[in-house]
Amino acid sequence: MGHQLQIYSETLRADELGFLLKKEHKERKMYFKVFRILMVVSFIVPYIGAWYRVIDNVPLAFSYTRYFVTAGILLFISGFATYATYRVYLSKIQRDIRFRSKTIEVNHITKKIHVPHSNTFHFYIDSGTKLSIEVSQSDFAIYNEGDEVSIEYSTYSREYLGYF
Repeated sequence: MGHQLQIYSETLRADELGFLLKKEHKERKMYFKVFRILMVVSFIVPYIGAWYRVIDNVPLAFSYTRYFVTAGILLFISGFATYATYRVYLSKIQRDIRFRSKTIEVNHITKKIHVPHSNTFHFYIDSGTKLSIEVSQSDFAIYNEGDEVSIEYSTYSREYLGYF
């Protein structure tokens, strides 16, 4: 594939920025919801564990120290997991919104596929970011293998925005 990929940046259009804002809001709500659930679970699991110790006739089954240490460990794990997930995914979308940039990459079509089951049309491209893209039926008929097609994606989170 002796082709050199061309990559350059542009400013996000209003509709693309709106898409990212909506996605960021939805994901932020999901993170808070998941964290609240994990917090509740972090306090319920030690309580259930204490009841199992009562059933097994363990002395001091309801130890405050054991309960709060276990709850603290579970809260730490939940908080760390939520923060790590935020850093890996949501912060990148927020960075895209803050800098309002997108990347445009000129690629070559390596393979054309029609999926009869869903009646969709796809181009496989030589991008390191995206393996294939879904295209319209008219574009599928016009473009051939080896032709250039450009894809747009947000710079940091690499959210696919479209092709041309």
